[in-house]
Amino acid sequence: MKDTIQIALLGSGTVGSGVVRVLKENERLLTERIGKRLAIKTVLVRDAAKKRPVLEGLQVTTDFETIVNDPDIDIVVEVMGGLHPAREYMLRAMEAGKNVVTANKDVLAQFGQDVFGCAEKKGVDFQFEASVGGGIPIIAPLKHSLTANRITEIMGIVNGTTNYMLTKMMEEGSCYDDVLREAQEKGYAEADPTADVEGLDAARKAAILASIAFNTRVHLSDVSVEGISKITPADIDYAKDLGYVIKLLAIGKDTEGKGIDVRVHPVFLPQTHPLSSVNGVYNAIFVRGNAIGEAMFYGQGAGSLPTASAVVADIVEVARNIQNHNCGKLLCTCYEEKPIRPLDEVESCYYIRLLVDDKPGVLGAIATTFGKAGVSLKSVIQTRRNIAEHAEIVAVTHRVEHKLVREALAAMIELPVVDEVRNVIRVESEQE
Repeated sequence: MKDTIQIALLGSGTVGSGVVRVLKENERLLTERIGKRLAIKTVLVRDAAKKRPVLEGLQVTTDFETIVNDPDIDIVVEVMGGLHPAREYMLRAMEAGKNVVTANKDVLAQFGQDVFGCAEKKGVDFQFEASVGGGIPIIAPLKHSLTANRITEIMGIVNGTTNYMLTKMMEEGSCYDDVLREAQEKGYAEADPTADVEGLDAARKAAILASIAFNTRVHLSDVSVEGISKITPADIDYAKDLGYVIKLLAIGKDTEGKGIDVRVHPVFLPQTHPLSSVNGVYNAIFVRGNAIGEAMFYGQGAGSLPTASAVVADIVEVARNIQNHNCGKLLCTCYEEKPIRPLDEVESCYYIRLLVDDKPGVLGAIATTFGKAGVSLKSVIQTRRNIAEHAEIVAVTHRVEHKLVREALAAMIELPVVDEVRNVIRVESEQE
């Protein structure tokens, strides 16, 4: 038996440098917990000539072949990000009999079946805790601690950029463009923020979480996605008035007998909900199971060391399995084939904000139009808000199928007294 378990690191950016640091700073502790020493033997980089103080003393290479063909390397840790060549490198490593740890949500969401199939075929470990929630442990709890449960709902704030922006809008009354600019200046948002603000990053994580929670393969294309770019200070104010906060949530629900629905969109969340107080760049994931009831996992969803914490935890898990000759025993848990519930059939309450003519009879015409479409209203607010000759009407519906709301809005914009449908946001509430 070797005294040292050798690691190859693919990538030395934010997460990769964090992994190097955690392994170095906690070397003695990790050795005691595993019974063997962990050591990074080789680091794959794009430019071997570039100075990287964090990699001082480590062997660097630009050639993946030196890693995949090295019989001494036991674990390949992929922290490059992106789809390609990360996917190909992981598959090649597994084909060579090496265990793989990754933080790559993109590959998991789009090619999970491929990598899990390869890992099972080759009898190696494939671990991916850091792919969702950064340093928050959620994959392992779903696969281990919560396996006694039938999970019926998983719902989370899984994108720190959008949560930071919505928090600033709520606390300071700022507009979307201003908070986006500030998020970019602070490094929370990319120069091209599309993946974050349009919900695409959260959608990838939603697909991963739902696949594990509901034991069925959920593809990225199965996730209904809306972003936060249409949220205005007026929507924030109405949410406060009605007892809600606005959050961008990744939501998965197993509606027994009807399939599962997986979506990402802004919601009006009751101020009493555990997720409502998760602010700034923090993430949290809320789980409901038939035995545990409600549980929530909270922490830093990104960053060098928090994400590295999850990556190194996976490395430790693989190292222990190597020690016990137990690799490749717990892989894909998608053993069911549950149907994806069509978005039109998904039920929710809705907040609908309309700009209308300020004259008698408007409210009655709108209520009648909703009624004809089969949409029942829970409450209606009419306000002028300094709009010349116009008023805003805010309606909150009872639970209703999405297709009925869509049909009601199509009829609404045909009314001469309705000038604009300003926003439509789902309201997350208890079952009625």
